[in-house]
Amino acid sequence: MNKSMLTGVIAGAIAVTAIGGVAGYKALNPEPEFAEVLAVKPVTETTKTPKEVCEDVVVNEQAPVKDPNRIAGTAVGAVAGGLLGNQIGGGSGKTIATVAGAAAGGYAGNQVQKNMQEKDVVSRTERRCRTVQESSSRTIGYDVRYRLGEEEGQVRMDHEPGPRIPVKGGKLQLEASAS
Repeated sequence: MNKSMLTGVIAGAIAVTAIGGVAGYKALNPEPEFAEVLAVKPVTETTKTPKEVCEDVVVNEQAPVKDPNRIAGTAVGAVAGGLLGNQIGGGSGKTIATVAGAAAGGYAGNQVQKNMQEKDVVSRTERRCRTVQESSSRTIGYDVRYRLGEEEGQVRMDHEPGPRIPVKGGKLQLEASAS
């Protein structure tokens, strides 16, 4: 055998041994087909939208006063008081009692009308509106913690991966599979 042939045989044997060693190593230590999912956390986005909320409210107000000086109450009270005063006593005492009864009755009638006017209430319905912020949330992705072999990592995905993530050529396959 000549020298170059011997060199070729030796080089070939070394190449075959190296290739066989790599193939044997890969057979003993296969590349993982999946990464194990350790944790999944949804990533959300919250938006606030203004919204007008209206409601009908009953409002009570004092009724408009038709007799602000309370003349009717004073007059009715004075007449009633005068009539009562007139029933008391005799002579000049009767006159004094009538005048005093009219004065007291006028004052009492005035106060009675005042109390009635203050309690005279008118109700109306009023529409009241206000702006509130309505919030809504939506999931925009998932932060996924995973283990590939002995290494741990984190990646954001657009879908929930399930218990494992496919691996091809040492890289995570992050696209959702078409099922």
